[in-house]
Amino acid sequence: MMLFHEMYGAYFRIAAKVLQEEEITEQALREIVVQEGFRDSVLFVPQKLLPQKDGSDWGLLRRTASGTLRRLTKHAPEMPLTLLQKRWLKAKLSEPVMQVFLRDETLAELQAALQDVEPLYQTGFFRTVDAFSDGDDLTAPDYRERFRMIAAAIRQGEVLRISFCSGSGSRVRALFLPFALEYSAKNGKFRLYCRRFRAGHLTGTGIINLGRISRIEQTGILLPLTDAAANLAARRCSEPVTVRVTPARNGIERFMMEFAAYEKHTELDTETGSCTVQLWYDKQDETELLIQLLSFGPVLEILGPPAFRAQAAERVARQYALLFHDNFT
Repeated sequence: MMLFHEMYGAYFRIAAKVLQEEEITEQALREIVVQEGFRDSVLFVPQKLLPQKDGSDWGLLRRTASGTLRRLTKHAPEMPLTLLQKRWLKAKLSEPVMQVFLRDETLAELQAALQDVEPLYQTGFFRTVDAFSDGDDLTAPDYRERFRMIAAAIRQGEVLRISFCSGSGSRVRALFLPFALEYSAKNGKFRLYCRRFRAGHLTGTGIINLGRISRIEQTGILLPLTDAAANLAARRCSEPVTVRVTPARNGIERFMMEFAAYEKHTELDTETGSCTVQLWYDKQDETELLIQLLSFGPVLEILGPPAFRAQAAERVARQYALLFHDNFT
């Protein structure tokens, strides 16, 4: 059973957005295709939307005397939700991560609209393995408010005065320009990527766990929006980690799910079924990445770089010594 029908896919979304206006220019239509479609959509989707003399288009628009495009439908299209989709949304609303993104009034409106709908699943049905148990309280009102303040500052390019407790236990209160938020499912925490603002200048990048923040103050200082991709790239490792994953115990499928958010290059060996993957990562997350990779056991081999492989070997040797030293010396 499909949860989402193809009518809710990219091409249907493109057509629906184009038809929201009674009249639209060809340039605006092409911009919608670029924004909503895939990389190659611009090669053929406009030709299906624009009226063609041979009648090969989708028959949704006609040209006016002024050269603009007018929709043939009387009303803008609506995309009603199926019962299955409503049940899925009801289940998602109960997840703490989802609630961080919604204001109380929005959450209340959605819950009221779905009050007669049975959720597709309960969050208690799932058990996450290899995850920390000291995650942030994502449902706390002050935590959600801090998240929204930071998200707004990222959009507006506003410097914030942030007070937090560092990992070493020291209290910090300083000016920062936030440029990205990241959620770690393994840690159950949101992390803020930001740059220090001191004496009118931006300095190096850093990471602050939202759970450690005690107070956020707006400063009204607006800077040109920081290029988040460029700032994150500055923290990127100089050489990717290369691993080989075997299909044993659904190793490849589990690996791809675990590292779905990572930038990677993948090659599949059709003869052996094994997969060689290059992973790029934030240099500060190297230890966490190493632990994640080792959790796959014998279905995964770390091929390089040599220094990273040596770290893995050292950790495995220490673990072996802890487990068997007393019995087999």
